[in-house]
Amino acid sequence: MIINIDKKKIGENKPIFLIAEAGVNHNGSYAIGRKLIDVAVNSGADAVKFQTFKADNIIIPNGPKAKYHLETTGSNSKLSWFELLKTQEISRDMHIKLIDYCKKKKIIFLSTPYDNESADLLDELGVCAFKIASTDNDNYPFLKYVAKKNKPIIVSTAMSNLPEVLEVEKVIKKTGNKQYAILQCTGNYPSRIEDSNIKVIESYKNIFKCPIGYSDHTMSDISSIMAVAKGAKIIEKHFTIDQKLFGPDHRMSANPNQLKDFFYKIRQAEKALGSGDKEVLKCEKANRLKLKKSLVTSRKISKGERIRLADINIKRPGNGIRPIEMSKYLNKKIKSDLKKNTVLKSKMFK
Repeated sequence: MIINIDKKKIGENKPIFLIAEAGVNHNGSYAIGRKLIDVAVNSGADAVKFQTFKADNIIIPNGPKAKYHLETTGSNSKLSWFELLKTQEISRDMHIKLIDYCKKKKIIFLSTPYDNESADLLDELGVCAFKIASTDNDNYPFLKYVAKKNKPIIVSTAMSNLPEVLEVEKVIKKTGNKQYAILQCTGNYPSRIEDSNIKVIESYKNIFKCPIGYSDHTMSDISSIMAVAKGAKIIEKHFTIDQKLFGPDHRMSANPNQLKDFFYKIRQAEKALGSGDKEVLKCEKANRLKLKKSLVTSRKISKGERIRLADINIKRPGNGIRPIEMSKYLNKKIKSDLKKNTVLKSKMFK
């Protein structure tokens, strides 16, 4: 299956789709949001993704912070988790400005809606695809609501087991939406390399007939490079303009230089995959002739003599009769005198 996001085609034999995940690292500031977009563009990303929500719609006022968020925003912070989320909301006006700036910078604007109201807003503003966060991959009513908008959907699958992911696909397909992708992801921030479980990508590829990708929450490049090797067609990475800014995700996000280097390595890994067809490459042809071996004479041979096994050595270069063809020339007569170490060629035989 190939899915289309804006003018990008995603799937087998298509370039990997790179998502620079800005998330909530704008801290509610349009100025920071613009800087994040600039960083994403400079990194070579295909899309920059934010998060769209109304705190009132997604968490109760006294909802607890996750352990990681306690570490990053402080257990003694005056802001509750609900209050912190309120500061990270993006207004309608800021959405419009961010979308316009993305168009100006020629990068795809994406955002993750966390509630129906936010999905409606993004749809109204013409977002070309939806990302469903792992926190909502079993929120089937919401998943169905978004899928019915009949735009491409990318679903992260952290904190889920296979039956739940199978249900995700079932819910989407029942709406008639055929444009979806599934990402392997680990719901821990930052996550350890050993928790990446990259082999899941291989399993997903065998089960689902849609593009498979990886949302990387590690502080390393290794897991994403391995994901590329396993066939991931979407790679998503969190980033920030400054890891020291206050907020829940800055610490585990790549800084601008790290993001650019990260995506460069992904593109290099993609190049390293090649076509999958085993053939003699153009860059190998000269060495094939020099480094492969041919049949050569082991002694001086006179015209009319028949070649015997004892008359043949196998040596470089490889521009003569190949060793595999030896049996075709044994006991055949030589047309003219040959010196020792002559590379044998078919035209030398009667």
